[in-house]
Amino acid sequence: MSLPSSEILDYRRALEALRNGVPNRDAVKVMGCAQADIEQRFRNNLELNGEYLEKDRQVEGMLVTGDFGAGKSHVLEYLLDLASVENFVCSRVVISKETPLSDPAKLFKAAIESAQVPGLGGQAIQEIALRFNRASSDYAAFQHWCENNQEEISPLFIATLLLHERLGGDPEMVEKVVGFWSGERLPVSRIRRALKQAGVDSLYRPRNVPARELALHRCAFIARLIIGAGYKGWVLLLDEIELIGRYSLLQRAKSYAELARWMGQLKGEQYPGLITVAAITDDFDASVLDERGDWGSMRTKLEAKGREEYRTLAARAETGMKLIRRKRIPLRPPDQTNLEETYRHLKQVHATAYDWNPPALPMAEMATTRRMRSHVRAWITQWDLHRLYPEAIVRTEETRLQPSYAEDPEVGKPPEELPPED
Repeated sequence: MSLPSSEILDYRRALEALRNGVPNRDAVKVMGCAQADIEQRFRNNLELNGEYLEKDRQVEGMLVTGDFGAGKSHVLEYLLDLASVENFVCSRVVISKETPLSDPAKLFKAAIESAQVPGLGGQAIQEIALRFNRASSDYAAFQHWCENNQEEISPLFIATLLLHERLGGDPEMVEKVVGFWSGERLPVSRIRRALKQAGVDSLYRPRNVPARELALHRCAFIARLIIGAGYKGWVLLLDEIELIGRYSLLQRAKSYAELARWMGQLKGEQYPGLITVAAITDDFDASVLDERGDWGSMRTKLEAKGREEYRTLAARAETGMKLIRRKRIPLRPPDQTNLEETYRHLKQVHATAYDWNPPALPMAEMATTRRMRSHVRAWITQWDLHRLYPEAIVRTEETRLQPSYAEDPEVGKPPEELPPED
């Protein structure tokens, strides 16, 4: 029986993604996930989220480790799909020069821009705000939290939430409010005028907030907003954390501290409703914490500066380093059974995608010391070549790439400090 053309196209997209080593939803759907322990732990965290929310606590994050090309990104994509099915809003962020882990404002903005809402397209927060059910108990609990936690988050948020409710006839202001929640700038003076226009300026007197502090408030607010809109929570997936190895000492310290915060490890700075999973290379511990000396000397170097802010940063950075050293969850390497099952499955997928009978490939190549990505790309490439050039003798060569942890002053360069939101 022939498959619909749309399904055949899905198979071809999956093969293209796997060939390039960049997993997408089609590839995950085709391949599944062989990391049963990680999947079960993640499912447990999804189930615990509501219970932790009632206790005003954040579920402890997960740090997945594996060799370069071992399948960390594939696992994150699989977990994203799993959480979406369970009605969680999901964001996946790849740490990069443009999105350094040390900058909470940029990371938050990237998380909002990449957020996927179950069953909806478009920009996540805008779509969610359009569908608020203000008569629901979820929304009432969210509103109550905003009103009663103005020591934890700026009054800007309850003020803008009130404006969103009252100014439905002013679509421009409503759009600006939602943009503010999503990370855009909105002058406090503009908020004050809108409050006066709505006749509630005596209730709230919002003030300027430093940009970095406001980013932290936004994280807490959005995690609650998502639940207030009827979703089960917010899942944040952070990929390629190992890039922080290329930062300067101070930026590495800030990044370790931020990792600890996003993972719910800092006392007094948790985001109930948020579940974080991060991925990092398995040699980061030895290459950066040990060989670079971060584990043994970072705290001493920071405290030597003699300022309280550096002592606080040193303690938080140490929490992040302990997370990398002691709480990482290694990917399970493929065994012979996994490889053979994957081979047979991919062979059938390739046959269906291109309506042909792929030849058998030498089973001797199935060495469990090689990474799964290496096997998958080699098999797909060889079948592609056999299909296009049936008479050719196909032989592939592989060069192993290793991530660099050499410091680069331009990577993780601190951004210019933004003025307060006014």
